[in-house]
Amino acid sequence: MAKSIWTQIGTWAFIIGILVALVVGIYHGITNENYLNEEFKEDGRDQTKVDKAYEDRFFYTDTGATVAWVLVALGAVIGILSFFGKGTITGKEVPGFLFAGIGLVVMGGVFPVITLSYRLQPYIGSLLSGVSISMAIFVAPAVGIFAIKAIWDMGKDV
Repeated sequence: MAKSIWTQIGTWAFIIGILVALVVGIYHGITNENYLNEEFKEDGRDQTKVDKAYEDRFFYTDTGATVAWVLVALGAVIGILSFFGKGTITGKEVPGFLFAGIGLVVMGGVFPVITLSYRLQPYIGSLLSGVSISMAIFVAPAVGIFAIKAIWDMGKDV
């Protein structure tokens, strides 16, 4: 049986979103690590420089904001298509997707703190931070839509 056009759109949106999130996350991690190394090389860890380093990250730039919106749009397409039963994520897969998506969103909030506190150096902290932030931005809209659908399904059975 041939897949519908909507299923193919959902599949391609998912593949493109994952690839973009990985590439952008790696770029974010490498550029952030290089910036942190240059900034803190001479005089150690100064809180004003840590704050500045956080503000100069990729997603705070105009290009980064545009990429973030693309990731959000792709995640929303996946969520909306699956909400209406046309996407690649079936009803049986929704709880697992919600669980994994929540994990990614939590990772996106935790790794930047670890990276700036120098606990995972060199590069591993920045790479984990960049990839987890990118994946969280990509997955968050779909997780939100699936959470609303799950609440709706539980409420209509009452």
